Amino acid sequence: MKEGKDLAGKVALITGGGSGIGLGCASYLAKAGAQVVIVDINDAAGESAIEQIGKDALFIRTDVSSSNDCRSSVEQIARSFGRIDILVNSAGVIRRKSVVDLAEEDWDLVLDVSLKGTYLMSKYVIPVMEHTGGAIVNIGSGWGLKGGPQAAAYCAAKGGVVNLTRAMAIDHGPQKIRVNCVCPGDVDTPLLRSEAVQLGADTDKFMAEAADRPLARVGTPLDIAKAVYFLVSDLSPWVTGAVVTVDGGGLA
Repeated sequence: MKEGKDLAGKVALITGGGSGIGLGCASYLAKAGAQVVIVDINDAAGESAIEQIGKDALFIRTDVSSSNDCRSSVEQIARSFGRIDILVNSAGVIRRKSVVDLAEEDWDLVLDVSLKGTYLMSKYVIPVMEHTGGAIVNIGSGWGLKGGPQAAAYCAAKGGVVNLTRAMAIDHGPQKIRVNCVCPGDVDTPLLRSEAVQLGADTDKFMAEAADRPLARVGTPLDIAKAVYFLVSDLSPWVTGAVVTVDGGGLA
């Protein structure tokens, strides 16, 4: 990557960009020259992310499960920059429970943020993007491709994200919009560490077990950001509808 050149002139919108994978993607795309706009429901995290990224990055507080919020944020970005070239749907939450133990409101929360949020933000970005073409990357999960214990809502949401990606790629390819999905394994983020708390597990032991995979470590947000960069850049002009697993060999 020639830092500061590859994505120059591009406008990139990253949901859940205040922390974790979203922040990693926002930072990396900014280094590649993109004008980055972070949306997140957490004001403090969003402002902190902007301070870290610099390069004129912007933060707009947005609840991705709200149609009004998503529409308003996209309209604001379109007015400010006249275009949106890249969308990374990274916002997500997890609740580590089976269907029996899971409260209905937690089911709704996980599906609303991870799956509905991907749908809503794409719904409003695509009409802006279709004038010039663009690239969308939805952040799925290894558990969107296989099951996982005590994570019923999360598995359902991420499985939906994976197949939604394929449907979007079919529908919007004629508009020169590429839509792909990155499915991370365990990545060292606040979200992953929160799982240990939810399960009542020792965090150090939990993280060590998460590293039990062929490459013998958990991932980093940068690992995922590099895969996202590949999919939104000119390195992948004929890639759409793809599901890319980035998990250190865990699924294998």
